[in-house]
Amino acid sequence: MSSLLTESDLTHEADVVWLEDPDNLDYVRQALDKTKRRNNKPPYARDGRMVGYALLDVEAEPDPDSGLYKRRVFFLLPHDRDTLPDGLYREGAPGEAVDPRTIKPRKPGAKTPRSQRGPAAIASVTP
Repeated sequence: MSSLLTESDLTHEADVVWLEDPDNLDYVRQALDKTKRRNNKPPYARDGRMVGYALLDVEAEPDPDSGLYKRRVFFLLPHDRDTLPDGLYREGAPGEAVDPRTIKPRKPGAKTPRSQRGPAAIASVTP
């Protein structure tokens, strides 16, 4: 799922848990994953690493067909800017990337100049 999440996708979020300091990251990727539980660290099966996840409130109900909860997970892949600052995303960012400083429970997060252009692009802009 892309960064085009809406607040209605996140109505039962109670908190966001960061496994890494979000102030040190220009962007994070976000996705809705289906998990067995609403309030523990979810499993992670992608390349790269999980940097955060959402906890759901007690009113969250699992999908009636699968029995799984939809929860937001924040992650980075091996070729992202934090690991390869001069790589593919030296400037620009993946479509699902948002600035982690803008993420709050029940808020999808936003694209910002830092998340989308990167520090190299921002530093090269002359006032």
